[in-house]
Amino acid sequence: MSKLPLFIARRIYGDKDDRQEVSRPAIRIATIGIAIGLAVMIVTVSVVLGFKHTIRDKMVGFGSHIQISSLAQQQTAIPSPICISDSLMQQIRKTENVKHIARYSMTQGILKTDSDFLGVVFKGVGKDYDLRFLRQCLQEGTMPKTGENNQLLISRTMADKLQLNVGEKVYAYFIAYDDVRARRFTICGIYQSNMKQFDNMLCLCDYRLPVKLNDWENDQCSGAEITVKDFNRLTETADKIADIVNHEVDRYGEILTTQTIYEAYPQIFSWLSLLDINVWIILALMVCVAGFTMISGLLIIILERTQMIGLLKALGARNTLVRHTFLWFSAFIIGRGLLWGNIIGIGLVLLQQYTGVVALDPTSYYVDTAPVELNIPFVIALNAATLFITMFILIAPSYLVSRIHPAKVMQFE
Repeated sequence: MSKLPLFIARRIYGDKDDRQEVSRPAIRIATIGIAIGLAVMIVTVSVVLGFKHTIRDKMVGFGSHIQISSLAQQQTAIPSPICISDSLMQQIRKTENVKHIARYSMTQGILKTDSDFLGVVFKGVGKDYDLRFLRQCLQEGTMPKTGENNQLLISRTMADKLQLNVGEKVYAYFIAYDDVRARRFTICGIYQSNMKQFDNMLCLCDYRLPVKLNDWENDQCSGAEITVKDFNRLTETADKIADIVNHEVDRYGEILTTQTIYEAYPQIFSWLSLLDINVWIILALMVCVAGFTMISGLLIIILERTQMIGLLKALGARNTLVRHTFLWFSAFIIGRGLLWGNIIGIGLVLLQQYTGVVALDPTSYYVDTAPVELNIPFVIALNAATLFITMFILIAPSYLVSRIHPAKVMQFE
């Protein structure tokens, strides 16, 4: 008896010739409503995930997951060198979930051409520094070679402001107390990340150059950058490294401390977290649209099938059986809508992923095309949630069949 509602619903759904003129468009509208709702949800989630992860990866590319620096520098923003011993570096490398660690050095200076000048930050990196992200951002030329103090990587923003090209020479001036030092650089490459706070000021050079210009000892640096294997375990890993590093005093008396990428750029990640609110609002609205279209469609179908309902009741069918029949019928409609919604939604996401047809203003969004990320578990969860919520919403309207009496229906037969 439990399979009877499914059998009847399947026969009704497959009997296209018997459908009346009103129920046919109602079913189509309900199917379209489900399909559009799911497609919008898939696209929305994919775009937000892609956008958040793209911006996060860019921030990590410039600042890593965890940074080790001087406690005085974090509190006063005044450059303060630290000494990170090889034993401490080795201890951090052995920490669980740590992928890579490298020292870096920084100094400030002014790039000057015949017609203009620009204040920038010089970041010195060594042969052990992970340059994969900056290589992805490289537009022209090559990365600076280790040991070449005269090579400089600048951003496209700097190149446009100073009218510089790859291979050209440029002078840089470094001011320290009452001394001004000049260096002549060759532009070896130009990168573009579309992250204004980095493109406007960050140059890349050899690791030893800032150390010499700052008159530091050979074992001193600005800090160290650590990347992790699993970003979801960043907080856990940062706590372990903090237990090792925090309040450690180097050989020059500087106190070491750590900070995560979240703490280094809180405004960016707070902005990204606000996108989650927009996603939940869109998901709620789309589920409501799908639910209401299904309610209207189910009511029309029930009203057009009153004679069938009366006949079933006259043959001894209970209200529960009839209700289950129409709920199964609704499940077929929802299933077809979900199928088309997946085809449309996933199709649009893949189209954007492989063609980048939707362009954005990089000055406002940090990317030149809308980034997307197709997450299959999220797509499955959206399908399951849509099916469950819409079926739950339809339970109340399905009780309309209990108000249909066989005697009143049959007399109009």
